[in-house]
Amino acid sequence: MLEVIRGLSKKTDSKIVLVVLDGVGGLPLETNGETELATAKTPNMDALAKDSQLGLIELVGAGITPGSGPGHLSLFGYDPIKFTVGRGALSAVGIGVKLNAGDVAVRGNFATLGEGRIVKDRRAGRPSDEKNVEIVSKLKAAIPEIDGTPVEIYTESEHRFVVVFRSTGTPLGANVSDVDPQETGVQPLTAQALDAASEKTAALVNAFVARAEEALRDETQVNGALFRGYSDVPHFPSYADVYQLKSACIASYPMYKGLASLVGMDVLDVPGEEDAMEEKMQVLRDNWDKYDFFYLHSKKTDSTGEDGNFAAKVKKIELFDSLLPQILALNPDVIAIVGDHSTPSKLASHSWHPVPFLLKSNYGRKDLAQRYTEEEAGKGSLGLRKGTDIMPLLMANALKLQKYGA
Repeated sequence: MLEVIRGLSKKTDSKIVLVVLDGVGGLPLETNGETELATAKTPNMDALAKDSQLGLIELVGAGITPGSGPGHLSLFGYDPIKFTVGRGALSAVGIGVKLNAGDVAVRGNFATLGEGRIVKDRRAGRPSDEKNVEIVSKLKAAIPEIDGTPVEIYTESEHRFVVVFRSTGTPLGANVSDVDPQETGVQPLTAQALDAASEKTAALVNAFVARAEEALRDETQVNGALFRGYSDVPHFPSYADVYQLKSACIASYPMYKGLASLVGMDVLDVPGEEDAMEEKMQVLRDNWDKYDFFYLHSKKTDSTGEDGNFAAKVKKIELFDSLLPQILALNPDVIAIVGDHSTPSKLASHSWHPVPFLLKSNYGRKDLAQRYTEEEAGKGSLGLRKGTDIMPLLMANALKLQKYGA
C-alpha cells in the first residue's frame, strides 16, 4: 500500500497527532476483572472516546506477539513482515551512532546472573543510567576489540546498552540467534549463526559475553550481558516521500527515536528525565507551527507492565490522561491514541492481544464506544484492523489523500 498512498498523498495545512502509549493493552488479573486501562480513572480519554471512533489493532497478525520495532513500523504504515530491522540498529541510530555498511549493531540487556550462570533478573534491577555508564566504562576498557574486530559499547538507558561490531573488510552478517533466553531460572543461550555470513558475528557475540562476565565478576547485580536484536544498516521509504508530511518525533527512549529517524522524522530534543511527559507537552507546544505530523511516545505504560506492576501501570495511564487536555488545547485536526503492542501486567511481557485504537477528527461516524478501553474499543465502528491501516486512516481524516482512480 505504500506505493498507492504515495500516489494519493497531498500536502495540506491540517495537523495530525499520533500518541503511542507503549504497551497500553492489558489483561485483568482475575477472571471477569478489569484491565489496567479499564481500572484507571481517565475522564479526559473517556470524554474524547465519546466523540471519536474506536477499534482494535493487530500490529503484525493474529496470535503474533510484536516487539516494539515491528509494532511501531506497523503503526507508521510499514508492513513489519516486509520491512524488518533489529533492535540494535534502532537503539544505535537513536543515540546518534552512525552505522556503516557491513557493521552489526546489537541491543544488550545488563542482567543479574546467579550461581551456575543462572539468569536471576533479565534487567539487573533496572540500574540507574549512572550505573549503566559506569558498567559500560568497565566493558570499554576490557573489550576494545575481539580478534581484530573493533568493538564499540554505548549506554542506552537503565539496563539497556548497545554494542556495534565494526566491519574491517568483509561485511558482518546479522542473522544470529539470541543470547537472551527471555526468561529467568535458566542460563543465557549461546549465539548461533543462522547463515554462513553470520558465523563471525556469532563468534564475536559469544566472546563478548564471556569477556563481559569476566570483567564484571566483582559486581553483585550487574554481572552479565544478554543480547538480541542484531541488525545491519536498514533503509526505509521516508515519511516526506510517502505521506508528504513534515513530521516530528517526541520521544525519550533511544530505540523509538532511532526508528523515527529511520523513517525520516525530525527527532526533537526532550529535556528532563526519561519519559518526562510534562516536558514532552512543552516540546509539542513549542514546535506546533513547524510540523504537520507529531508522533508522541510514552514509555512507562510498557515498563510498568513488564515489571508486572498492575497498580503502577494504572498510575501511568492516569498520568497521561491528566495531560491529554494540553494536546487537545492545540486543536489538532486529527488525534489518535494507540499502543504498539499489549504488555499485560499479568504476563509481565509483551503479548499478542490487539490494542485499543482511538481516532478523533471532524469526519467520524457515530460510535458506540464510551471509554478508551479494550472492551469498549471492541464495540467501536472501526472494528478489528491491521496496524498498517492506521496511517491511511489518519491521512484520510486529515483530508490529505486524493481519490483513487477515476
